[in-house]
Amino acid sequence: MTERALAGIKVLEFGNLVSAPYCAKLIADLGAEVIKIEEPGHGDDARRRGPFPANEPHQEKSGLFLYLNTNKFGITLDPFSPEGKIIFEKLVKDADVLIEDRSPGEMEKMGLGYDDLKKLNPGLIMASITPFGQTGAYRNYKAYQLNIAHLSGQGYLLPIPTFDLDRPPVKAGCHSSDYDPGLVSVVAIMAALYWKGASGQGQFIDLSKQEALISMQRIESVTYANSGESMTRQGPQHSRMPGGIMPCKNGHVVVVTPEEHQWQALMTLIGNPKWSQGDMCKDQQARSENADELTELIIEWMIDHTKEEIFEKGQALSCPIAPVNSAEDIVNSKQMEARNFFVEMEHSEAGRIKKFPASPYRFSKTPWRLDRPAPLLGEHNKDIYCGRLGYTEDDLTRLEQDGAI
Repeated sequence: MTERALAGIKVLEFGNLVSAPYCAKLIADLGAEVIKIEEPGHGDDARRRGPFPANEPHQEKSGLFLYLNTNKFGITLDPFSPEGKIIFEKLVKDADVLIEDRSPGEMEKMGLGYDDLKKLNPGLIMASITPFGQTGAYRNYKAYQLNIAHLSGQGYLLPIPTFDLDRPPVKAGCHSSDYDPGLVSVVAIMAALYWKGASGQGQFIDLSKQEALISMQRIESVTYANSGESMTRQGPQHSRMPGGIMPCKNGHVVVVTPEEHQWQALMTLIGNPKWSQGDMCKDQQARSENADELTELIIEWMIDHTKEEIFEKGQALSCPIAPVNSAEDIVNSKQMEARNFFVEMEHSEAGRIKKFPASPYRFSKTPWRLDRPAPLLGEHNKDIYCGRLGYTEDDLTRLEQDGAI
């Protein structure tokens, strides 16, 4: 069987919902062995979040949980119980990476902070993912993705561009504000693994979700600090251009033409109408001043054409234009089919899932594969506790009764 990119790397995940589990999922998909630790009897809160098949809630059938936890082993453990702590320490001794998302100071209170754990395993990389990081005035504040989206400035800026200053605040859809910090965490862990390979030393990674989202905003996040200009929902007048999200015959497309050659490509696409030769379009400044009227004129052409036609012809002309796809569009996409992006997954409780998202990358030497679906709650307790740590089945019964596992 082909080796995987991170084969041999051992990871413990003590996380809940999205950020930490997504970080661990991406590492597991690269071939690392990931053991997911869940609360006995309760499990990850994602188990109670939809979507569910037939809209019937079931802790083993959550679409969110199934996606976030592929290729992981799953155990139940309470590291804050006396015997659970001992087991947790045994697992840490054999781990390369620990990913956790407990509140700042919580692990330290139980003697499981980085300073404690590195004594057991000097090469341990410990990544702590929290809303605001381990330091600062906000360190102990709790926050959900809605809070983080707005405290990072993301909600104030999105969507870009927008010219309706009266619209309510928004955030990126679904769990994006939690997925992005998980992705940033993977980058940090990869760098720490590289350093460990060179030096043999582990390290602590303090990841702030707020800062992770700020880093995603690139130019907007540093404009005020460097120029004193605060990026607004509307933006400077000179940046206001015709286009944006526009209706078409069977949905919407998004058009962005900040450069002259891109604008000319768009005009070629819609047949170089007479108005495109007039004063309203003579230069970028004129187009900015007449953005609303020009957008309406472009829509008159768009509304008679499908988004597939607009996208294919526009791309051929090097015009930055794309369809606004629904979930149905993506699932039925010929491009996704050609890339084999969706695979079948068999789960003992959820059954056969015919189109399950695979990976966005293709390695020629260490390809992605689906080794195992998301684990049932405590599915691998016997394998890990008896097969690796030397506990007996009687021990497991006692530990379950005591609430340690």
